[in-house]
Amino acid sequence: MNIELSKFKIKQGKSDRVDAWMEVLNKHMKEVLLTLKDEKMYVETIFREKDEEDEYLYWYSIQGVGGALVEESHHEIDQIHLAFWEECIDPTWGCKDMDTQVVMIQEEMQEAIHVLDKK
Repeated sequence: MNIELSKFKIKQGKSDRVDAWMEVLNKHMKEVLLTLKDEKMYVETIFREKDEEDEYLYWYSIQGVGGALVEESHHEIDQIHLAFWEECIDPTWGCKDMDTQVVMIQEEMQEAIHVLDKK
């Protein structure tokens, strides 16, 4: 099981496009959940932060072992997602991965994830 929280900077002037991106993901949740299954992505949450000067997206995820890569997906929603990513995420800023300090997941959930990983 892999648990991550990562921070990405949004390119200047792309706030409206990020609004559209999040709307697409929310509107097509059925398709999104299908692709998450292929990735063994059990939880994926996107958070947004805005301050006076900049804007950021955070991805929190719990992913199983051996899932497919989103970049190799055949799902149309993933191609749309990656196109928005390319347009909106600032590659010069990089990715800021947070250091995990404590993981609090009920034992039943951990067992369910391990069972799913074996499939």
